[in-house]
Amino acid sequence: MDFSKLDPSKKDEVMDQVKQQLALANAQELLQKISEKCFKKCITKPGTTLDSSEQRCVAMCMDRYMDSWNLVSRTFSNRLQKEAGRLS
Repeated sequence: MDFSKLDPSKKDEVMDQVKQQLALANAQELLQKISEKCFKKCITKPGTTLDSSEQRCVAMCMDRYMDSWNLVSRTFSNRLQKEAGRLS
């Protein structure tokens, strides 16, 4: 597909689809990383249930991971905006 030959409304449509796919991929990656990291950190003896300390650990781990993810995302976004401003 030659993107340069598309009319503006089609370009916007394609870009919206790409943005949605990227957002979905990011969400999937986030969930996978949280599961992997917090499981390794908090679940010492896997079984059919979590005890209260494992539940607390997983909840706190997820909260910290989300806070970190959001901070990095905001910082990256701000940096991209600053760089885009310098280029214009």
